[in-house]
Amino acid sequence: MSHHPQEPARYALHPQLAADTHPLASLELCDLRLMDDANYPWLVLVPRIAEARELLDLDAAQRHRLTDEIDLAARVLTGVFRPFKLNVAALGNLVPQLHVHVIARFEDDPAWPAPVWGRVAARPYSPEALVGRIRLLDAALRA
Repeated sequence: MSHHPQEPARYALHPQLAADTHPLASLELCDLRLMDDANYPWLVLVPRIAEARELLDLDAAQRHRLTDEIDLAARVLTGVFRPFKLNVAALGNLVPQLHVHVIARFEDDPAWPAPVWGRVAARPYSPEALVGRIRLLDAALRA
C-alpha cells in the first residue's frame, strides 16, 4: 500500500455562493460578490482561505484584514445607497464556507425590520440592472 502525501486543500467558492452571487471585486483576502437579490443592496465577502468555516479558522492577520474589508464593503454601500441601517452577519448554516453578508437596509424594504432571510423571495437582477448595479459599486470601490 503506497502512501501519498495529502494534497493541501485549495480554496474554491462554494457552489451555492457561486449560484447566488455575482463577482464584483477581488480584494486582498476576500472575493467581494453581489447577492443576486434586487430587494436589497447586498454584498458578500468570501475569504479565499481553503476550508475556512468559522472566523476562528483565520489567523489574527487574516481576521484584521477581513474586518478592514467588511468596513470597505460597508462604506461602499453607505456611500452609494445611504441606508437607514447596515446588517453584517456571518451565519453559514446552509453554506458552511466562511462568508460575511453586508446588507443595506431601509425602513421601506420588503423585510423591514426583520432579518432578510426567509421573508420574501429573492428578486434576481435583470441583466441590465445587474450591469448597472455592478458599474455603480465598482466606481464606488475605486473612488
